Formats: sequence, structure tokens, C-alpha cells
Amino acid sequence: MTDTAEKLSADELAAVQLERLQWTLRHAYANVPFYTKKFADAGVHPDDCRELADLAKFPFTTKADLRDNYPFGMFAVPQKDIRRIHASSGTTGKPTVVGYTEQDLDTWATVVARSIHAAGGRPGHKVHVAYGYGLFTGGLGAHYGAEKLGCTVIPASGGMTARQVQLITDFEPEVIMVTPSYMLTLLDEFERQGVDPRASSLKVGIFGAEPWTEQMRAEIEERFAIDAVDIYGLSEVMGPGVAQECVETKDGLHIWEDHFFPEVIDPFSEAVQSAGAQGELLFTSLTKQALPIIRYRTRDLTRLLPGTARPAFRRMEKVTGRSDDLIILRGVNVFPTQIEEIVLRTEGLSPHFQLVRTTRGRLDHLTVRVEARHGAEAALRETAASALAVGVKDGVGVSVTVEIVEPDTLERSLGKMRRVLDQRDPA
Repeated sequence: MTDTAEKLSADELAAVQLERLQWTLRHAYANVPFYTKKFADAGVHPDDCRELADLAKFPFTTKADLRDNYPFGMFAVPQKDIRRIHASSGTTGKPTVVGYTEQDLDTWATVVARSIHAAGGRPGHKVHVAYGYGLFTGGLGAHYGAEKLGCTVIPASGGMTARQVQLITDFEPEVIMVTPSYMLTLLDEFERQGVDPRASSLKVGIFGAEPWTEQMRAEIEERFAIDAVDIYGLSEVMGPGVAQECVETKDGLHIWEDHFFPEVIDPFSEAVQSAGAQGELLFTSLTKQALPIIRYRTRDLTRLLPGTARPAFRRMEKVTGRSDDLIILRGVNVFPTQIEEIVLRTEGLSPHFQLVRTTRGRLDHLTVRVEARHGAEAALRETAASALAVGVKDGVGVSVTVEIVEPDTLERSLGKMRRVLDQRDPA
């Protein structure tokens, strides 16, 4: 796959970015009333952007802004030019709605194709897409990107786990694209059927839509004998394919900066962070027609690093936490991925767990509910429970209750993982 963008020098890329950024700001200002007012309220105009650093003068966009303009208030083109609509699940309010022109769909397919190639996929490979299809961007985003690369697509979608194992066994795909939590469910189903997952045809797993850890990568790679790499995206910015981990380095995700301009800010002061500092990730689209997005606050926590396998583009460190996933327990910041790391290194425990928040007296309490591995006897489960409680206390700094449950009893995820159950008493 020839990709001239990957050959750009730093100066050439910056010139492309500035030209596209200036167009995006003008396009949004002229065609989206929300941005017309937002820019005016902030005292800025698209003409004020003369260099890339000037983007910091412009206001943020949040998920709440998209919901407030539901359904089509953020669109910058006439309805007749919209070729597809996607939307978030809307489980915490109105869904966020995004639209695509014909050119947007081609751009999206191009960056996903670039991502699959960076992950190790090649023209002629069969790609098993087990992301959900429909309004969620994962399934169709992966589908059209794989076709753009020249792959054969197996549109399995989510669910019917036993049948997925049969399809993988019979159709022999080289690549699978799915959430990491559902990949663990597939692994369990392989073993339940007595099929050795390490003997499958799969060579590469491209996992996204939720944070996952290096420990989970090691678990999947060891049990499936594949390369497990991360893909990043979100519907408000485009969908999957905003950034991709390269199979040869597995050292963070290269951002396709010719289409998406990243910033990292301090989530509290909202100041732009210096290179390499951790904070909240922001994205500004550079080429989107239907829904240009300016300084979108992703809530994902990461830092920007120099490129390696794709030196033209900066890397974002693997996202292992979101500011809105943060649990503050008796003054200590706790992310689900911190617990996941400890679960995965504790003998006798499976990777399937949930965090249950309850109230004891006037204080919040956290229970880690985790499945035992198949075959783990009572003595090993007791030892594991104790080791996990100690590991969380030592590694995270909070005391938790550990509840070991039988294998295959926790709710399985077909899409994004629901790690935290909030059962606290209402205030």
C-alpha cells in the first residue's frame, strides 16, 4: 500500500495541516450556527488562525454541545449531501449524531485502510469484523476500511459467539477487528468448544472502542498466538481509524495527523500541555465536510510522543483511562484499568471482572467482583481473593472487598465494556 502522507517531512506536514485547519475553521464558522456563536463569544475569527499554535485561541467542543444540537444542528452541509448518519448509544442522554458526505466516507475508509495496513493486514487477507454494525461506527468503519485496503470482509458483527468461533474456524481469516473484552469472550468460547485458539488462522487482532492494558495484550497474545494491536477513534471525530498502533513496534498509536490535529490539555486548568506531558486528548478535524469538529474534548487521558514506526506522525500513548471513568474513592483516584492489571497477574482469576460501587455508612465502598478461572479450586480462589485485595491496596492505595464468582457468570460485553456498576444510595 503506497501512502504518500507517511513520507511527508515535518515542514510539509505542518503546511498541509495549517491549510486544512484554516479551511475547517472557515467552513465551521460559515455553516454551523453553533460555531458562529461560539467563536464570537470567545472573541475569535477564523482569520485569527495564522499558525498551528493559534488553534489554542479557539473554544472547545464537548459531547454536551453535540447533544444540545441534536439531531442535525452540528451539520455543515445541506441534508441532500449527507450519505450516512451514525449515532452514539445515548445511554446517558440524547445520542450524539454524526453525518458523513461521500468524500467523508472515502476519507474514513482511507484512514482505516491505513490503520489495518499498519497493524499487519494486507490486500487479500480475510478480515473478521466482530464490531457491532448499525449506528455504532465500529462495524461499518472497519468494514469499508478493510475493503478499501483490498481485503475480504467477513461481516460477523457482535453476538452469536458460538457461531463466530465456527466462522473463524471454517473461513480462516488472518485478521480480526473487535473490542478487547469481546475477544476474551471469544477465547473462552474456543476453549469451551475444545478448539485450540492458538491453532486458528488468526495472525493479527485489531482491538479498540475501550481502554485496555498491556496485561490484557499479553493475555490475548499468549492464548491466541497473535499480534494484538490497538486502534483508536471516536464517532464525534470520525470513528475508528483516527490513530493506530503499528505491529512492528506496539509502542502507542500513530495519529493520522494529515486528517486529525491532536492537542493535550490539563483537564482542570484547560491549558495546552507541553510535548510529552499527560493530560486530556483533544482533536480538531482537518478534512471533514459534514461535521467539522473543533478542539473536541475526548475525555481520554494520554500524552503525545514523537513518531517511531511512522515517523511523520506523532504517537499518542495507549489510553488506559478516561476522566469520566475515574472513581474517586476516599480521596484516591482509581481507574478500572489499574484494577485490570492486578487481576490479570493474579493466579486463579479470569480477566472478567466488574467494579461495584456501594455506600457503607456515609462512605463509598468498592467491591471487585471477578470470575475464577475454569478449574480453579476453592483453596486457589481464596488465595487469589486475598492476593487481589493486597495488590489493590499496595498498588492503588485503597481497600476493596473481593468477591470471587463462578466462571461464565458475569455479563459479557458485545460492544463496549461496562466495568463499573454504581449501586450507591442516592444522596
